Amino acid sequence: MSRIAAVAPVLPEHRYTQAEITAELATLIAPSETKRAVLERMHTSTQIGTRHTVLPLERYRTLDSFGEANDVFIEAATELGEKAVRTALADAGLAPRDVDYLLFTTVTGISAPSIDGLLVSRLGLRSDVKRMPSFGLGCVAGASGIARMNDYLVGHPTEVGDVLSVELCSLTLQRGDETIANFVASGLFGDGATAVVMVGAERNEEGPSVVATRSSYYPETLDVIGWNVRSSGFEIVLGAGVADVIERYFPVDVSDFLSDNSLSVGDIDRWVAHPGGPRVLEAFATSLELPHSAFQPSWDSLARVGNLSSSSVLHVLADVSAQHPPTGSTGLLFALGPGVSAEFVLLEWA
Repeated sequence: MSRIAAVAPVLPEHRYTQAEITAELATLIAPSETKRAVLERMHTSTQIGTRHTVLPLERYRTLDSFGEANDVFIEAATELGEKAVRTALADAGLAPRDVDYLLFTTVTGISAPSIDGLLVSRLGLRSDVKRMPSFGLGCVAGASGIARMNDYLVGHPTEVGDVLSVELCSLTLQRGDETIANFVASGLFGDGATAVVMVGAERNEEGPSVVATRSSYYPETLDVIGWNVRSSGFEIVLGAGVADVIERYFPVDVSDFLSDNSLSVGDIDRWVAHPGGPRVLEAFATSLELPHSAFQPSWDSLARVGNLSSSSVLHVLADVSAQHPPTGSTGLLFALGPGVSAEFVLLEWA
């Protein structure tokens, strides 16, 4: 088993209330009075108090091309990624040259060389560091990153891995798009990053162990979550069926996964759920027959920073770990993303 030695969540410096963001975006995507009322109602229903953006709010008025937005992404993602990795390594008592494998994920910008490649010299990583950039997994990628890094470290028990997620969702803003999906997304997603340092079983660093993982891919759900790539950038695909997918598949998936590890839902002490939005968290609770309070860390994260795509579940993991669960506590970390796909990671604190 691998262990999670440190989790470092990072946020951009610009922070705004939900009301401030709504007022600014209304002029860009809902100019009519009728549409503006719909936008305001949807933004309020997210139960989000504040969000962070990589640019000052007024700067989005002039950010009118995919190329310009992506240039901002490359620069800002590199800066936030560097900060997250340095912080996580310092918290784990490690140095950049200790890293053997860097897995980078995003779904909000593109770069070649990828952001992980840009960070090699900037961080002082070894020239033989192994890298794996990932694009397209969306919100599930934070959980998938931990699972795939665990797969690697099981076979390399003396090594150190770093999972880096950077999501700058504000840069995907579609001006003039009056669809319900864009209204929902513009009120839900925020900007942030996270680095997770993981170590093989033969190393001495402390932290929760990854006991087991499982991936699930749900058929006939391609139109539920994703992007349409247009000349204007990433156009959100966000169907109304996310909660239905959760309620249909999660009870069986979670029960089977836990049963295979001699556990049941009642044995889980900490639920580390992707805060996809109020309806998503409510569907998690309903489908698993759990109280609202079981997902309180996810609700708190949603209210504080919004949905950070792949970084969100990692921010929740940082919050849960900061509570110092007692030795022997079990946790289930999970998220879902385009496909629709899901990833489950069973944790044990030691």
